[in-house]
Amino acid sequence: MKSISNPIEIFQREAPDVANAFNAMIESLRATKGLDDKTKQLVYIGIKAALGDTTAVYYHVPMAKKAGASRDEVKDTILMTLPVCGLKAVAESLPLVLEVYDGMK
Repeated sequence: MKSISNPIEIFQREAPDVANAFNAMIESLRATKGLDDKTKQLVYIGIKAALGDTTAVYYHVPMAKKAGASRDEVKDTILMTLPVCGLKAVAESLPLVLEVYDGMK
């Protein structure tokens, strides 16, 4: 697989004040109680896959797995984009998701 540069690291280096504000917002969203961390990660992966943002998908699959998401849950998250986005999101994200998930220890 090609090397993917981490856009968040570049964002933090190039715009630290804005990145800090963004990180504070993310932390406040993580602290909400309506969804557990695993569900939040799966929702995020689904949204990003639907938008075609495979870089975000790449970085959030390990977070979902660490939060307890199974391979089938991550796979189904991508498949749920099919009726909304068509085959494009599935074709771009499903191989990536499975490769990242299966490659983790």
